[in-house]
Amino acid sequence: MRRKPAVAGYFYPSEAAVLRAEVAHYLAVQADKRPVRGVVSPHAGIAYSGAIAGAVYAQIQLPEVFVLLGPNHRGQGDPLAVISEGEWETPLGVVPIDQELAAALRTACPFLREDTQAHAREHSLEMQLPFLQALGDGFRIVPLVLGPLSYEVCQALGHTVAQVVRQSARSVVIVASTDMTHSGRSYRHLPPAGMTAHDFACREDRWAIDRITALDPQGLYQVVRERTITMCGIIPTTVTLLACQELGTTGATLVRYMTSGEVSGDLNTVVGYAGFILE
Repeated sequence: MRRKPAVAGYFYPSEAAVLRAEVAHYLAVQADKRPVRGVVSPHAGIAYSGAIAGAVYAQIQLPEVFVLLGPNHRGQGDPLAVISEGEWETPLGVVPIDQELAAALRTACPFLREDTQAHAREHSLEMQLPFLQALGDGFRIVPLVLGPLSYEVCQALGHTVAQVVRQSARSVVIVASTDMTHSGRSYRHLPPAGMTAHDFACREDRWAIDRITALDPQGLYQVVRERTITMCGIIPTTVTLLACQELGTTGATLVRYMTSGEVSGDLNTVVGYAGFILE
């Protein structure tokens, strides 16, 4: 099975040379590359969130496998959906799925379902691939798309991911794909009177950022719900924090934060973007 690009020509250029140049621009960050356990990276149109994703991926050593966890924006398919064989295509080429690691996850986590429908039009994982492909060749992926889950299910999945990664003989990086606060009329989530959507997003996202950098997955899960923070990838991020904690992560660093308003100039309709490295 080859999963074709769903948002090429829309979220990012469909022409290989143009895409390669744009990704290279965002990855041109002066940083020492190092092995990491996990990252959190955004998934908006590359013109808006590419600088954040590039700042994150420019700092990591390419592992043998990426376990990719993203939200299910369309609500199609199973809430715990994996594709465990085949390859994913972008204009930069194809990336194979790690069948062995995917099979191990399915065996260890029986509520994880093989489901191509959930992945068919979902962009959150696809937006990571051009950056990963620009880092080098020879890596594989395990793609998971997650719907709304209880914290207890997040714990179970996080434990399973950590267990499978620990037992693998290969180097693995876990990637959580998320955007942060969505605010403005377009998102039916208005800021308080007298406050721009940009300022509101920065304020609300600080609550989530503080929980991530504190390596507090339960606190993140709770504060996003209590404050109704419109962070679309709260579930993938929570699972990633849980898995990385179990694998021995001792630090989470905010690489960069911004909103789409800093690109578009429209401060009244924005999405927040944050990138983190988990070591």
